[in-house]
Amino acid sequence: MEKKPNEPSAKARPKRVLVTGGAGFLGSHLVERLLHAGHDVICIDNFISGSKKNIAHLMAHPRLEVIEQDIISPVYVEAEEIYNFACPASPVHYQQNPIRTIKTCVIGMLNMLGLTKRNHAKLIQASTSEVYGDPEVVPQDESYRGNVSVSSVRACYDEGKRCAETLCEEYRREHNLDIRIARIFNTYGPRMQIDDGRVVSNFIVQALRNEPITVYGEGTQTRSFCFVDDLIQGVTTMMAGPSDLITPINLGSEEEITMMDLARRVLLLTGSRSKIEHRPLPEDDPKRRRPDLTRARSFLGWGPRTKLNDGLLKTISWFDDLLSRQEESLTL
Repeated sequence: MEKKPNEPSAKARPKRVLVTGGAGFLGSHLVERLLHAGHDVICIDNFISGSKKNIAHLMAHPRLEVIEQDIISPVYVEAEEIYNFACPASPVHYQQNPIRTIKTCVIGMLNMLGLTKRNHAKLIQASTSEVYGDPEVVPQDESYRGNVSVSSVRACYDEGKRCAETLCEEYRREHNLDIRIARIFNTYGPRMQIDDGRVVSNFIVQALRNEPITVYGEGTQTRSFCFVDDLIQGVTTMMAGPSDLITPINLGSEEEITMMDLARRVLLLTGSRSKIEHRPLPEDDPKRRRPDLTRARSFLGWGPRTKLNDGLLKTISWFDDLLSRQEESLTL
């Protein structure tokens, strides 16, 4: 019988694993997957963009340790594997305090690299498709150097993540460390925040509330959306890869869709009465996003499995339940 992606491997040796940003959207799913696989997990989060609610169901787990801390400050723990996921990833959150975002990307990265060196550990840096900026090449493969502004409102995140990748490469060269870089494209699923400003959560929440669906510009810009379970499988597969694994590696979905088509799809799946409302494009908003997954498929044997409609239905159900519980609490 084929083993499901989230089932623990009988051959896997339990490890002591650190996940920074472990209470965030992606981090909480990663912590859950690692615990299920039998590992001892340290979750570090400052709970600024992450939420204790994301890991509330895991708090009593005997192999989980939760530390409330910002990785801008030095971290002193012992770990064999480190997943650095600590950074606000939605424009709404990383633009609220751009200087802190840069510090997290750079100073936080330096702290994690120092920890990797002291522990002789393996590290995965959660990088982003934003390193490609507003790409002039579609799809984007890992050799593409990007088209990024150093002065736009998105630069604190885009350039912060690019600098973090440079630090990873320099530490790998100078100290011979086992460092892997995952360039994560748009990901969606349960535990996204209602107000994080990401397009999937925006559209779903607006549709469920029968509010206008806000589409920026003409809605011809595209994204490629990967369901969270698939993404976490890709990240853990990368960590388990050989020591000579070539990175960075793109992780995401190749199914490109326009924002207008996504809005119509959400309306159909929710049965909403919402109307589509157009607003001006945000500054420096990328026009197209689609990863080249050649490396992921060749080096990891990985590719997304969840169809967009299936993932959207799961995400819609999660948000519907969340909104219903919020309404119930207001009436008590």
